[in-house]
Amino acid sequence: MSLFDQVQEALEQVRPALQRDGGDVELVEVSDDGKVSVRLQGHCKGCPMAQMTLGNLIERVIKERVSEVESVVAVD
Repeated sequence: MSLFDQVQEALEQVRPALQRDGGDVELVEVSDDGKVSVRLQGHCKGCPMAQMTLGNLIERVIKERVSEVESVVAVD
């Protein structure tokens, strides 16, 4: 399974929690050096808590499930 697919699978674990609050997340890119780019959608986009959601939920879950991931950043 590719690194992209592994990260996508990890995102499926957090997606229900985001969707319950009217948001979502889209996987944009996974670089060779372990940097993951995601796009927050719905209520998550522009939410004052977005950075906390990104770090405390999305990044934590991805790193737990995919050891090659070094960082997760939000892009527009």
